[in-house]
Amino acid sequence: MPINAFIIDLASARLAGQESGTGLPVVFLHAGVADSRMWASQIEAVAEAGFRAVAYDRRGFGESESADEAFSHLGDLEAVLEQLGIHAAVFVGASMGGALAIDFALEYPERVVGLVLVGTALSGAAEPELPDEVMPLIEAMEIAEERGDIEMLNRAEAHAWLDGPMSQNGRVSGPVRELFLAMNGAALAKPRLTQEEPPVAALDYLAGIEAPVLLAVGSLDFPHIIARHDELSEEFDNAFAIMIENTAHLSPLERPDLFNPLLLEFLAAITGGED
Repeated sequence: MPINAFIIDLASARLAGQESGTGLPVVFLHAGVADSRMWASQIEAVAEAGFRAVAYDRRGFGESESADEAFSHLGDLEAVLEQLGIHAAVFVGASMGGALAIDFALEYPERVVGLVLVGTALSGAAEPELPDEVMPLIEAMEIAEERGDIEMLNRAEAHAWLDGPMSQNGRVSGPVRELFLAMNGAALAKPRLTQEEPPVAALDYLAGIEAPVLLAVGSLDFPHIIARHDELSEEFDNAFAIMIENTAHLSPLERPDLFNPLLLEFLAAITGGED
């Protein structure tokens, strides 16, 4: 299926994205250490299965551009959907993208056909207590940030988020690692956006989400993210949860051969096998 690029023009921002296919829209929301390129395999698979796949780079990521102005990612997402003529969709979010998907589902429940949340963050969640084993890596990231050493920070974040914080550095190699370093490096190099309007804490309102949910997490991810995955599987009334073994925070990028069948099975289940 051909992939078409698009640009969404906002007040002082341009959001870059891509789409492919026709049918029920499936909107992909990338992690905070990536951009829309992390979903390349999923976009292809979903479009070939008879859906309309949409992904875009949020402000501060990828090819999107923005002045340092007041904004919200929720407002941007709504603007993207409006300009693309999308009223309702399935939302697939990883990490911070998952938190955005949850925020959207709480604000616009009638527009959410289903949610796929991968190692999801959660608006309003408390700062996690990290195990001692990961503290040297956290300290390395803090030192790199204090020094303004983007290359060192990028390498440390690749260890934390791609390999897994308690896995061997370099566990994931080849084109996947190169893509991670390119995506995260581009985000780290962009000017900071200091006027983001924080979303309402979602923690106390999760019971309001009635759409079917697929929860996925990598077995090598941070312990608090795995714990959140387990908690959300109990919180949502209509959820199916799965752990993807031997992957870390970015399972769809690391092992699309494992993730894509799960995604396609979920889409088929909630649509009755039709686009």
